Amino acid sequence: MEGRVAERLRGALGPFGFEVHAFKVGWYNAVLQPAFHLPYPDDTLAFVVLSTPSMFDKALKPFVKKERLKIIRDPVDQCVSHHLSGVKEKFPDQKVDIIFDYEILPSRKPKFLAQTAAHVAGAAYYYQRKDVKLDPWGRKKIYGVCIHPKYGGWFAIRGLLLFPDIQVPFLQQSAPVDCVSTEEKRTELLEQFNFHWQDGRYRDIIEVKERYSEEQKAYFATPPAERFRLLGLTRLTE
Repeated sequence: MEGRVAERLRGALGPFGFEVHAFKVGWYNAVLQPAFHLPYPDDTLAFVVLSTPSMFDKALKPFVKKERLKIIRDPVDQCVSHHLSGVKEKFPDQKVDIIFDYEILPSRKPKFLAQTAAHVAGAAYYYQRKDVKLDPWGRKKIYGVCIHPKYGGWFAIRGLLLFPDIQVPFLQQSAPVDCVSTEEKRTELLEQFNFHWQDGRYRDIIEVKERYSEEQKAYFATPPAERFRLLGLTRLTE
């Protein structure tokens, strides 16, 4: 069952620069505190959705051109929402729940922990402080970061697609590719991500197959309120 669903999802989202990776809700819940658990049975089928570098040209720019007058918040969020919501039409007989990366609970906690989901689904390896044996940071707060085996840090985790009525007890878990495998490189990665993230060097910690275009880099480096101008949009006031 998972294979058929995955094939249909890839057919719907792949041409627009998205990747989907299957996981069981139980794999995700098993590594997190109860406050972050997804409220579904352990064997429930879920997919984490990533945007790859080509999403900018394949999905965002055409979406903005077509929907320019309807864009009132972040264009990327609206574009992702449009494509993920469109998936429901491909599954008329199934319930499909969607959680977007920008959604938060009343407690201000995120609705899901994106990097954990990507790791348990085998999509990208979530490198954390515990992956460095000789920790040089003392009392500093060190955040972890996901690295994709093909795109390095040039990708984003956009959301979850959950199928509450599909149980997959026999789904086999695939480990993410440990592509930053030396202690030295892992230390460098976390150092760059935590203290020099603006220059984006952490994204190239491995040899990547594809990265963001110069236009895309400029877009994401621009403060959100000013991105409308780059896409030829005028910000609409509510």
